[in-house]
Amino acid sequence: MGKFYTLLLFIISYINCLAQNEAGNWYFRQSAGLSFNSGAPVTLTNGLLNTLKGCASISDANGNLLFYTNGTVVRNRNHNVMTNGNNLKGNSISSQSAIIIPKPGSTTNYFIFTIDFQG
Repeated sequence: MGKFYTLLLFIISYINCLAQNEAGNWYFRQSAGLSFNSGAPVTLTNGLLNTLKGCASISDANGNLLFYTNGTVVRNRNHNVMTNGNNLKGNSISSQSAIIIPKPGSTTNYFIFTIDFQG
């Protein structure tokens, strides 16, 4: 009976993992990207990110790209600079120049935390 519950727990966990498409699109380096929305990685070449190391991106629950950043500029799903999306205080040389956190209780508002380069 224990094996049955273990298998059931595994299946439920797997189904829940499939529903988390907020990390379905990654943009990094020089215009490179990957989409995991089809299950297998698909190459994206339409991004306008320019970074050596740090970057962050976020998608909605359906896997649709919302925006991405290198810590200094934020671009929307159409790859245009967002309003107030220039001159962030991050540094694209930092290992983790930005992190995107959803605002608690909201599906449309996010916080972007940046970090400058530390020698």
